[in-house]
Amino acid sequence: MMVRFVASMLFLGAVAALTGCAIPVAAPPPEATRPVMSYDAPVAVLRQQMAREVPAEISPSPGDDGGWIAHTRAVLAASPYRISVPQLVVAVDRNPAVQQMRVIFADPAGPWQVIGGGKVSTGRAGRRGFFITPVGVFAHTTAILDYRAEGTYNSNHIRGLGEKGRRVWDFGWQSAVAGWRMGGVTGTIRLLMHATDPDVLAPRLGRPDSQGCVRISAAMNVFLDRHAVLDADYLGHKATSRAVAAVLPANADPFPYAGTYLVVFDSSASAP
Repeated sequence: MMVRFVASMLFLGAVAALTGCAIPVAAPPPEATRPVMSYDAPVAVLRQQMAREVPAEISPSPGDDGGWIAHTRAVLAASPYRISVPQLVVAVDRNPAVQQMRVIFADPAGPWQVIGGGKVSTGRAGRRGFFITPVGVFAHTTAILDYRAEGTYNSNHIRGLGEKGRRVWDFGWQSAVAGWRMGGVTGTIRLLMHATDPDVLAPRLGRPDSQGCVRISAAMNVFLDRHAVLDADYLGHKATSRAVAAVLPANADPFPYAGTYLVVFDSSASAP
């Protein structure tokens, strides 16, 4: 096409030189532009599924969503990770006055959208052995396999990981501030996201109460698990790894743009 266009230009130039007339020449055709992909339809479906499957949780709010998206984008921008493909992100605000999470659809070439959210409990300060949930971006990959709660009771008659079969997302060993010590002394915790005892601890969601992990409701646990919200890497390996496939739920209904990242931030400047 370009060779033909150049040849046409040379021919017209020669004609113009012979006749002394200026011949108008059309500009070369613009390069084809890639159409902008719209993800509104699958996002709307997932939003409806969350409203139906997690009815007691928090719905998107235009007045509130912008802040969640801005905080999440800022933490990701300061990390070594990048949103290079459309995907879901789980964002947690550990601010003691907030203690909530959101599922966010992140589009590297378009607007980000909040799907919905719910209450959480993150690390509690002031109690010995309890750490402050670290902030940052934590990748969820098959390098560390998740597991499922056994539903057994501890010595305090509490099912710390929730009822039997609930998913436990494992983000590995992370540095965290020891909430019972002065001066920001740190230690190492196994950062998990999991459900909690439905009778004793679930009613306490919405305030700092954990030893450093992110506690979520049982309904949110099932929703994140069933729709593969953070399972992009798991879905990519399930066909070749029995261990990976065994972690995924039998009733899976994966979102077509599953994600990888848990983002924890603190919207309170005064929190440790």
